[in-house]
Amino acid sequence: MNEFPDGLAQLVVALNTSLVDEESLDDTLARVAFLACQAPIGADNAGVTLQRQGAPATAAYSGDAALPLDEAQYEAGNGPCLHAYRTGEMVRVGRIQDCAARWPKFVDTAADLGIVSSLSMPLRVKSDIVGALNLYGSRPLTFTGPNVHLAELFAEQAALAVTNAEVYFNTYELTQNLTRALENREVIGQAKGILATRLVLTMDEAFEQLRQTSQNINMKLRDVADHVVRTGELPSAPE
Repeated sequence: MNEFPDGLAQLVVALNTSLVDEESLDDTLARVAFLACQAPIGADNAGVTLQRQGAPATAAYSGDAALPLDEAQYEAGNGPCLHAYRTGEMVRVGRIQDCAARWPKFVDTAADLGIVSSLSMPLRVKSDIVGALNLYGSRPLTFTGPNVHLAELFAEQAALAVTNAEVYFNTYELTQNLTRALENREVIGQAKGILATRLVLTMDEAFEQLRQTSQNINMKLRDVADHVVRTGELPSAPE
C-alpha cells in the first residue's frame, strides 16, 4: 500500500474539523471507535480508553470483543492497552499468544474471543496522554509502514477530537447547571414575594416557610416554590 485511501483520509481529518456541538460526547467517542475499525491495518474491534474517576476505563468501543479485552487488562492491571496509556508508547502485538508470559489475562481473554493481534496507541495532546486507542483483530493486523503511520495519524486526530468534545461538553454542562441555578433562584424569589405579601411576612420568614414545607412534605424546594407561584398557596403533603 503506497498511499492512504482518499475516503479514509477525509474521515481522519473530519475527526478534528467537525463541530462538536453537532453530536454528544458519547457519539464522538463511538465514532472514533467505529472509524478506527475502517483503517487498512485490519482491526475489526476497537476501544477508546480514557481516565474516568481516577482510573482507566473504556469510554466507547466497536465490536463485541473490544470491551471484554479492555476490561481484562484493567482487572489484571497490565496489558498493551495500559502500557500505551501509561507510557505513551505504541504497542504492536503481531501474535497475542506469544505474550502469555507477560500478559496472561489478556492472552487468555483474547483466545476466548478469537482475537489474534492488536495495536494500542496513546491518545496524546501535546505532552499529555489523555487515553489510548486499542485495535484488535480476529486476523493478524497488517503492520506495514504506511498502515502504522495512518493509525498514528488517526490516533492524533482522535485525541484532539475527544479532548475538544470533552471540553465542550464540560463547559456546556456547567452552563446548564448555572442556568438551572438562576432559574431556581428566580422562582424561589417569586414565591417568597407571594408568601410575604399574602401572609404579611418578611422575605426571610417567607423563605423559612418554603424551606420548612420542603422538609415536611419531602418535596424539592424548587418544586414547592413553583407550586406557590402557580397557585398562590403552599403545597400540602400528598395523601
